[in-house]
Amino acid sequence: MGWENVRTKTGLSWGKGMPSAAAAAGAAQLPVAILLWWFQRLDTEDYGLMGPSWGLACLAVFAPLYLPILGLAHACAQTLPALTLARTALRPLPRPEWVRHLLGSALVATAWAGVAFALWGLPFGTTAGALTALGVLPVLAVHRTGRRPRGSWGIWWRAGAASVALSVLTVLGGLLATAIGLIEEYEPPELSAARLAGVWRGEDGAELLLRPGGRAELTGIPADEPGSYGEVIVCEGTGSWALGRADDHARRDAVLLRIAEGSGTGSGCGDELTWTVSGTDRAPELFAVLGDPDAGDVRILERASS
Repeated sequence: MGWENVRTKTGLSWGKGMPSAAAAAGAAQLPVAILLWWFQRLDTEDYGLMGPSWGLACLAVFAPLYLPILGLAHACAQTLPALTLARTALRPLPRPEWVRHLLGSALVATAWAGVAFALWGLPFGTTAGALTALGVLPVLAVHRTGRRPRGSWGIWWRAGAASVALSVLTVLGGLLATAIGLIEEYEPPELSAARLAGVWRGEDGAELLLRPGGRAELTGIPADEPGSYGEVIVCEGTGSWALGRADDHARRDAVLLRIAEGSGTGSGCGDELTWTVSGTDRAPELFAVLGDPDAGDVRILERASS
């Protein structure tokens, strides 16, 4: 049974080639959307979790496997329901069908943004705007196909070629914007030992007191258990600290902690704990990536307000 034979519950036919066009256009725009998101995130701290090459390389290699599925899901969740809405509830509006379809797509996107906000706490406005933008190209592709019906395979081949071309242009544009300074990469703050001294607090009552003389007091500080794979323990006690370098984070500044033997529960925390400097100059942070090396859990300590 072909896509063109599928009808909505209202008895309306979506039209020959339109569902395929919606899915293909939805899939074609996703690599560009991912690249734009990645370039936009360059000026944001990623805590060492967003590799600039491996992540994008994996997405590119496996794109032919997951993009058609995601495009079909997008068509079923937004583009085709919006088309049905345009031909039913929005039909009285004195506008061309493609305009009503765009409006319907925006309404469906707003509804999904409400669901995302209720279930996962995602920002409503940003999510609604992003989903609305992702609905524009599939809507235009659907109505272009409606005027000039084409075979499903031809639609997918053209969508794939367009996606590759747009992705290349996006990469070149992003690299150019980075080179001329329109997009600035994130730079962590440079803090002296004097500025690092003080109280730092995190979740679950974690507190780190760095005294100016190099003494440290730890309360509920999480750390990787030495010799284990992904096990996180809690360290407490007293010891020493110094400003040093974090070798696993591009040799960034870090607080190096050594817990005195027999002090609290610090004896099983290893020789040294590393908390990397992050945040901004006005709102500095210390962070450590703990747990599973392949999917680390970021723990953050923020400076306590005086």
